[in-house]
Amino acid sequence: MTVIDRPEAPVTPPRQSLPGRAWALVRNAWRGLTSMRTALVLLFLLALGAIPGALLPQRNLNEGKVDQYIADRPTLGPWMDRFQLFDVFSSFWFTAIYALLFISLVGCILPRCLDHYRALRTPPVRVPRNLSRLPHHYSETIDGTPDAALEHVRKELRGWRAEVRDGTREGEITLSAEKGYTRELGNLVFHLALVGLLVAIAVGKLFGYEGSVIVIANNGPGFCTTSPAVFDSFKAGNINDGTGMAPLCVRVKDFKADYLQNGQAEMFTSDIEYQAGDDLQSDTWRDAQIQVNHPLRVSGDRLYLQGHGYAPTFTVTFPNGQTRTETVQWRPDNAQTFLSSGVLRIDPPGGMYATDEERRKNQIAIEGLFAPTALLHGSLLTSSFPTMNDPAVAVDIYRGDTGLDTGKPQSLFALDPEQVKQGRLTKEARVNLRPGESATLPNGTKVSFDGAQEFVNLQVSHDPAQQWVLVSALAMMAGLLVSLLVKRRRIWIRVYPADDEAGTVDKRRTVVEMGGLARTDQAGWGGEFDRLRKRLLDDRSATGE
Repeated sequence: MTVIDRPEAPVTPPRQSLPGRAWALVRNAWRGLTSMRTALVLLFLLALGAIPGALLPQRNLNEGKVDQYIADRPTLGPWMDRFQLFDVFSSFWFTAIYALLFISLVGCILPRCLDHYRALRTPPVRVPRNLSRLPHHYSETIDGTPDAALEHVRKELRGWRAEVRDGTREGEITLSAEKGYTRELGNLVFHLALVGLLVAIAVGKLFGYEGSVIVIANNGPGFCTTSPAVFDSFKAGNINDGTGMAPLCVRVKDFKADYLQNGQAEMFTSDIEYQAGDDLQSDTWRDAQIQVNHPLRVSGDRLYLQGHGYAPTFTVTFPNGQTRTETVQWRPDNAQTFLSSGVLRIDPPGGMYATDEERRKNQIAIEGLFAPTALLHGSLLTSSFPTMNDPAVAVDIYRGDTGLDTGKPQSLFALDPEQVKQGRLTKEARVNLRPGESATLPNGTKVSFDGAQEFVNLQVSHDPAQQWVLVSALAMMAGLLVSLLVKRRRIWIRVYPADDEAGTVDKRRTVVEMGGLARTDQAGWGGEFDRLRKRLLDDRSATGE
């Protein structure tokens, strides 16, 4: 009878349970997230994601410019807004990249720190059996005993982690030495400092705030950081809403701008007075000087001088003889000549008109240009230099309802065109004025130009983690330099008694074998190995051994 061998059925591995598969998925995802390759990809994505924040207007800095950008691009703009390209640094996708990078770096660095700690406690590896197979190898026979030869080598290897062991043959002694552990330490310091930098930036965004305010110079009214409402623009942190600001009061005594002959700004300097801390109780004002990139640091805050401009002063004399004088900053439209534009709205004094409707019909609006150094092309006004050498204005004077009572937000630098289109504001004069000159409207109202004051743009910034950003950045540079300059290398020495011509052991002569290996990069290691061999072996005659 013939017996046919049938192949055994393949054994199906047991199917993994659902919790097991879920755990394997989480484990593999964690390993992928905490790999150095993933950290580098996330770091690149973070830098790539910051590009729109630098190129596109951001809503927290200039909401008006964002609205204008979207209005100019009715198709693309709303889609860009949906992807939060105008709120990059607070967007969900930028925050997600930031958080994943932080988790990836922590998960990648902590195991490496443990491995480095174990490596520091582990003795250097034993001498390889065949040193001649190493990239750099040397062997010679010298006079003296193995103990004396090894003792000389140990003296010359100060700073190396060395371990002496007995060899396999009789009288053989081996030495394993390694240097360059600080290379990995520098690498770890660099990555730990990067994590510290991310944490410091995040803390600054959470608990910090920034506020900008325009202050008239020459002892004009100052400001106190009692509320975000005192600022012209205010950016609160994600946790700090600005209600817990450190009190700081500032008055601007004067302002000085240094210009080159072509009108380019060289330096801005402002003398100020301030109160902080106990000064507020004793009403003590302290003098200080601030410049661009040289802020005042007080009470954990920094007061920056960011820029300046001009605030024209106008006096309106109404038909009954009552006057109103206003000084309002105008926006510099030309950074080279400081030709500025703006608007001034003046409400008649109370009780001058019987009804509110009649009062609104007699409000005054002044809109136009200001030139610090006037240059006229016929009747067209421009400016030839940013210093206030020969100030002048070219203005349109309106009378009517300026919109002050409507409750609608008003632009500081332009009139509402709808008020003009609807006939609520009527242009009654267009004139060029120098200080002391005036124009009289048909109803007898006189508008006088009194000159201009300089204003400064100040920024109060609070970042509780700013010093840690600096410390982390310096630590990153130090760690990077160490990791680039320090080389990891190993050498091995084997000494044993030499044989004489008869094949017996000669205890007066010693065979020395030396091998070397660079753990990371062999560039330059050959020359260093030769110098090290010369110092360890060839210089024995100079020491008298």
